[in-house]
Amino acid sequence: MDTPTKRHLFIPLAIIFLVVAFDQITKIWAVDALTYGNPIEVIGQFFMFTLVYNEGGAMGTNLGSSNYYLISASLILLFVLYYIYANRSKLMLSVPLSFIAGGAIGNLIDRIAYGKVVDFIDVDFFDIDLFGFQLQRWWTFNIADSAISCSIVYLLYLILTKKLDGEVEEEVLENNTEES
Repeated sequence: MDTPTKRHLFIPLAIIFLVVAFDQITKIWAVDALTYGNPIEVIGQFFMFTLVYNEGGAMGTNLGSSNYYLISASLILLFVLYYIYANRSKLMLSVPLSFIAGGAIGNLIDRIAYGKVVDFIDVDFFDIDLFGFQLQRWWTFNIADSAISCSIVYLLYLILTKKLDGEVEEEVLENNTEES
C-alpha cells in the first residue's frame, strides 16, 4: 500500500476503532452496572440509563430474527467499508461513513456475543403523534446507534445542500494537483 493510501485510511480506521471501543466499553459498563429494565435517573425522567436488549433493528423495527439483522448488517457493513476505501481521500464522505461502520461493528459484536444488541441510553424528547403512529418515549439506544444515526443525518444534510459534491470535486482537483 502506498503512503497516500495509508495516510488517507488512517483517519477512517481510527474513527472506526474509537467508535467500536467507546461503544463496547459503555455496553460492558451498562451490563455490569445496570439491572435489566430498571431505569436510573440521570436528569430526572428526561435522561436515564435503562438496560434493555434489542433483538430487532433500529427504532423498534422487527423485520425478522436476530440472525436476519446479523446477516443484513454484515452485508451492509461490507458495502460501507468498500465505500470508505473507494472514497478514502474524500474526508467529508469517508469520516461519516467511518462512524456508520464503527457503529455497525459495535452492534454486530453484540449480536454475535449475546444474540441481541445492548441498549441503555434512555432519553425522553417529545411525544410523536403522526398518522396514527404514537411514540410516548424515544427508543432506548447506545453509542453505536448514535454514531450511525448522527452520521446518516449529516450525510443527508450534505446531499440535500449539495455540499458533498463541491467538496468532492475540490478534493479531486487538489489530489490531481499534488500528484502532478
